[in-house]
Amino acid sequence: MLPAGDSSNAGPTRIDGVTEGVAPTSHQTVQRAPSRFTFRQVSNRKRPKLNHYAPPTSQLRETVHTTSRFSGRQDGNMQVSAAHLICHPSPSSTHQSSQFAGPEDGSTEFDFAVFYEPSMDAGEDGTMTQSQKSKHTAGDNPLLVWKKERDTYLQEIIRLDGHGENARDLCAGCCANPAEFRCQDCDDMQLYCGTCSLANHARSPTHRIQQWNGVFFESSSLKMLGLRVQLGHPIGHPCILLQPAFNNDFVLIDTNGIHELGLDFCGCETSETHVKQLLRHRWFPSTPTNPRTAATFRLLHYYQILSFESKASAYEFYHSLVRLTDNTGMMKRMPDRYDGFMWMVCKWRHLTMLKRFGRGHDPSCVDGTSQGECAVLCPACLQPGKNLPEGWQTASKAKRWLYAVFLAIDANFRLKRRNVSSDHADPSLLSGWSYFVEEKEYKAFLAEHLTEAQEKSTCSSHSAVNMADTKQAQGLAATGVGTVDCAHHNFKWPNGVGDLQKGEKYINMDYLFFSTLRGMQLEMLNVSYDIACQWHKNLWARMKSFPRSHGLDYLTKYIHFFVPKFHLPAHVAKCQTIFSFNFTRYVGRTDGEAPERGWSNINPVASSTKAMGPGCRRDTLDDHFGDWNWKKTVGLGASLLYKMKDALAEKAAHALAFEEFDAVITPEHRSAWLEEMQAWEDNPNDTSISNPLEAKAMAITQAGVRLKLAELEAEELHVLIASGIDLEEEQHRLANIAESMGQHATDTQKGSLTQMRNSLRRRIDMWRRTQVLYLPAVQGLIDQAAAHEGHENAEYIHLWLPSELKTKPCDPCLQEDEWELRYAQAHDALEDLRQCLRIHCSLLTFKREWVRGQGANTRAQNALARIHRRRTACMKRYRSAWMALKSLATIMKKTGWQGRLQELADTHVKPLMDPYATGEGRRHVSWIWMMDGVDHGNEGDDDGVRIEWCKTRARALRWSEEVELLMEEMRRVLEFFTWQQAWWEEQGKACVGECAADIEGLRAYAARQANIRRRLADHFRVLWAPFLSLEGPIDLPPQLAEHSLPDLMIPDIL
Repeated sequence: MLPAGDSSNAGPTRIDGVTEGVAPTSHQTVQRAPSRFTFRQVSNRKRPKLNHYAPPTSQLRETVHTTSRFSGRQDGNMQVSAAHLICHPSPSSTHQSSQFAGPEDGSTEFDFAVFYEPSMDAGEDGTMTQSQKSKHTAGDNPLLVWKKERDTYLQEIIRLDGHGENARDLCAGCCANPAEFRCQDCDDMQLYCGTCSLANHARSPTHRIQQWNGVFFESSSLKMLGLRVQLGHPIGHPCILLQPAFNNDFVLIDTNGIHELGLDFCGCETSETHVKQLLRHRWFPSTPTNPRTAATFRLLHYYQILSFESKASAYEFYHSLVRLTDNTGMMKRMPDRYDGFMWMVCKWRHLTMLKRFGRGHDPSCVDGTSQGECAVLCPACLQPGKNLPEGWQTASKAKRWLYAVFLAIDANFRLKRRNVSSDHADPSLLSGWSYFVEEKEYKAFLAEHLTEAQEKSTCSSHSAVNMADTKQAQGLAATGVGTVDCAHHNFKWPNGVGDLQKGEKYINMDYLFFSTLRGMQLEMLNVSYDIACQWHKNLWARMKSFPRSHGLDYLTKYIHFFVPKFHLPAHVAKCQTIFSFNFTRYVGRTDGEAPERGWSNINPVASSTKAMGPGCRRDTLDDHFGDWNWKKTVGLGASLLYKMKDALAEKAAHALAFEEFDAVITPEHRSAWLEEMQAWEDNPNDTSISNPLEAKAMAITQAGVRLKLAELEAEELHVLIASGIDLEEEQHRLANIAESMGQHATDTQKGSLTQMRNSLRRRIDMWRRTQVLYLPAVQGLIDQAAAHEGHENAEYIHLWLPSELKTKPCDPCLQEDEWELRYAQAHDALEDLRQCLRIHCSLLTFKREWVRGQGANTRAQNALARIHRRRTACMKRYRSAWMALKSLATIMKKTGWQGRLQELADTHVKPLMDPYATGEGRRHVSWIWMMDGVDHGNEGDDDGVRIEWCKTRARALRWSEEVELLMEEMRRVLEFFTWQQAWWEEQGKACVGECAADIEGLRAYAARQANIRRRLADHFRVLWAPFLSLEGPIDLPPQLAEHSLPDLMIPDIL
């Protein structure tokens, strides 16, 4: 450590509280007052720090603070990282430096984590020099650090195969018998005798025992030592009428392997059945009659969660346990219990589902379960009687849309099932109680209508429609599944899943759609389906063949059909507006792609479910869908928070964008377009109302493109506003020509270029004779440039317009003239640029739709290249005018002159309607289209402006609706949890059992479930507190401003 009183070099400076980087001075001698050092160990850093404070003196009036961090030694040098802070006094006060003086003793401590600390090397003499680049610490690559200790790890692991530190001959428990046994699962490496080992494991019968044979440890078991597990009595109290397990052959499957146990049941008069004795010991029997196999509850719960997250099959998991028990295959062959394990897993899934939905608390018991009752409902969706306010059905038109149901329909052809087993041999345990429809009714209905022909698509060639009858189904009982999801939150809906026998037929999807809506109270319904444009046409006619319970009173409901946003571009142009979420009122930012997001989670399980029987497969998928819904439930707090923060930012951005765009539209156009758009929005299904989002003018052709370009060039010949600016534009044209010739120009090309340069030079010389009369200061600049540069090409000669003179004397009238001309030039250049973009976009569309063949494509490509060159010239012309205006504004002291003019970047140059653009909901219109008079073009130009104005308005409305909808969803989630908490509390009060222990268990479980819902509601309420009432600008609390989304952890609800 440096001695107190030493001084340090200076580094970054702080002037009146503002920090700026300044390189540290070296070898600088300055008289300073005695300085002060303090040394401390920073709590949040592992490395010690040295703080140095140097007060100001009469010679140097700044305060210097330095911190040094010592990180270690390397090659004889100490590694030091340093940071410097210099505080200068304010010119207005001589006491400013005292603000930073720190404590009275002159020492100070800072949190230097916020300062940049360049790496320094300190040699043996204490001199610090800054390294060329920062040093890497050992923690940057932990594997390289570990490699140095690799041998140590290896030796310690091998050492554990012997006695290690426990090399003693006598038992560590009784100190009388030989020490031979140790446990692999206990947190105890000492050796015990057989008697003490049995006593130690009376409560741990599945621990694995090893026995020392004089040379190494070999596997043994507690059963071989004589351990017997007594059921029905407390541990240590054997039953006098014990009943050994059948043939004394009992196998228990646990998380650490498969174990053979000595098991005794209680045979007393008051004893329970063998099944109850096992269950009360938290062991799940494989069969109810003479059980010889059981699995621990913790194993079944562990595998269930593992299958949800990793999609591991029961076969893979069971054989992992087999290898964990014996990985050599040379021990006594363990009886195969795989079939029993499969049965236990299937029963466990079924029972946990019934338990979680309160079927054990219902007086009607399991048989009283109704269709779809065991499905996890979406708390944010419409749940009548659970999360809706009073009078929601009679809400005003402005609020009625908030109570709409959003559904998304899709099919998955990965979830196949081979034609093995049958419903008779492998029936489902749920019978339509969860997500799958009831199988018997479903198949009976399909048998009546499956042979009906399906109409072909009149839109794009949809494979789902046109190839539904040709789907390969050989060897398959189900080619996939169809599902109905919540379109907003990606929840599977009750009774919204069913098998597809041969492709995605309307009859299958109709049944699932009407099944999930059965008994549902709704006023508005928004349905998303990737072939909705075809599927909805005869939907109500097909509904007449369904049972009355599946009917929907569609004449009294407001029902709208949509195509998901990702699938929409594959449809014809007409569908892309009529069935678009982007342009329809009262849907927010719904995209309809919810089912697609869920397939990535469920698809990996297809490899194991495709070989299952029908019942086991449906129950397994039901369990996975339930877990998916539950993860979505506990993740609503984070997901809705993220959506709300994003929606608020986008709402403000798009509202501002529309306001700017709307300001440049003439009042006549604005009122006409608004009336047309509102009429179309209010009557989306009325084909007699014109669609304002469709172009009314004919698309431009290649001949039209050539005519437009000729007209633009003719205008330029007459728009020579001033000779100087005209010469400047001629220079730009000549420079482009010279650049396009390249390095291998022919003599003819070079001769032509020379002639153009000579002609331009003569024009410039003639213009300059007049220029020097009005701007005498230019003559000196011309002579100076000629002396330094000599002869230069005409396109690079400085014209020295008033904007380039800067500090030179110039007539203010000439400056004002150039200002007006440049301002007009900038607007003319932007108009030409917009026209080029319109033509380029139209020609691209024409080329894509109509141009075929090499010759036609070559001609079209040449036309596009010509337009591109003209667009580049317009950009250069605008940038030249912009730079001149910027320079003149400084000279003439003009403020607020930009208006809508901005500096033009390459990213700003994009068409109003890009045929290849994606992401309509987040797209922003470039500022070049926000100029006054943008809608003063011809009919075709106004068409594009009208369509983009409508789209910009739609984007602003969708984001505004999204904020309002998210607020309502947040309220519904909290209300749903409150209802669920009260429901569970009521179940706990009303439960009836055979004995006090049964009632206590029912009440305890109900109370725990109610507590989970209460904690979820409280947690979400804290997260959403700033957004539950939006009455003005919101300042996020610090803990939420940088909120990180939590993992979707599943509470223990067993």
